[in-house]
Amino acid sequence: MEYVYAALLLHNAGKDVTEDAITGILQAADVDVDATRVKALVASLEGVDIQEAIEKAAFAAPAAGAASGAPAAAVEEAPAAVEEAAAEEEEEAEESGMEGLGALFG
Repeated sequence: MEYVYAALLLHNAGKDVTEDAITGILQAADVDVDATRVKALVASLEGVDIQEAIEKAAFAAPAAGAASGAPAAAVEEAPAAVEEAAAEEEEEAEESGMEGLGALFG
């Protein structure tokens, strides 16, 4: 999740979401950086208007809360693009972990 947060931080600061920038933020936070996960995140966000995705999610959250009777503050939704990036990130991390296991028994 820290990879997605790094991308959101860059966006909020008005910076380009690049592999180097995400890596720099993660290293500054003393996170062991997986270059594959960084590359996958940047690729999945390519062509995505992050601000638009955030606005859509912010608009959908109160509407969902009102429809279900739950308070709007209790309903939190991540932008679909960011959520998709996180899912891809986890999937790729799992795949690369399996490849490593295969090398052990290879």
